[in-house]
Amino acid sequence: MKERVQKIISQWGVASRRQAEKMILAGQVRLNGNQVHLGQKANPETDLIEVNGKILKPSNRPQSIYLLLNKPAGVVSTCHDSRNRTTVLDLLPKTLARDQGLHPVGRLDVESTGALLLTNDGVLTFHLTHPRYHIAKTYHVWVEDYPPESILKLWRQGVNLAGKKTLPAQVQVLKQGRKETLLEIVLKEGRNRQIRRVAELLGYQVINLHRIAIGTITLQESVLSSGCYRHLQELEINSLYNQVHLTSVKVPADIKEYHL
Repeated sequence: MKERVQKIISQWGVASRRQAEKMILAGQVRLNGNQVHLGQKANPETDLIEVNGKILKPSNRPQSIYLLLNKPAGVVSTCHDSRNRTTVLDLLPKTLARDQGLHPVGRLDVESTGALLLTNDGVLTFHLTHPRYHIAKTYHVWVEDYPPESILKLWRQGVNLAGKKTLPAQVQVLKQGRKETLLEIVLKEGRNRQIRRVAELLGYQVINLHRIAIGTITLQESVLSSGCYRHLQELEINSLYNQVHLTSVKVPADIKEYHL
């Protein structure tokens, strides 16, 4: 059965769908010896697909992996970093991070911490990061001072950020310290550094930003400490699939947890 080449590449765990599209545009993908154009279709059972000179073979397709990482501060949410900073893949054992096609699903900025999904399932990555599906993400955010209800109301309604209004958000006060406030914020979009930028626009500096949940997947830090990860359970994976209207998957029953 023929599929678009970028979809095949993502299904094979080589890259996410968007990354695969960039690789095609960069001339890194060939089909039966010829450079692939975006949108071109192929049958992986009969056609020869090469990515950076490496042939994709159905027998070499890696097993799908789904991880939840508790990202520490100072770690970048990328597979490679030109400045040689620690990446999220550096937190995994080499046997897991190497040649498996693992990549982060979306990003947390370098100083933010908490829940981050990693997978080699490019199709799921594409859907989870697509703005159409509005997957809720929950954050605990310390800000300086005490934002009044009038400010929180503006935040909930959405503000104009770089010429485009943000989607409505859930914002509530959890507790207050001597000079700071802890907010719980639920977003259904993921614009670059959105919480920090909105807070600054409203006159409040973010002290600490920590993501505690992605959709129905919760961090549970009593189980998963900073810098550690675990495999998602079958029910959790199927829940993510259901949220983006994909067919659920079956994962091995013997998956284990790892604590680094």
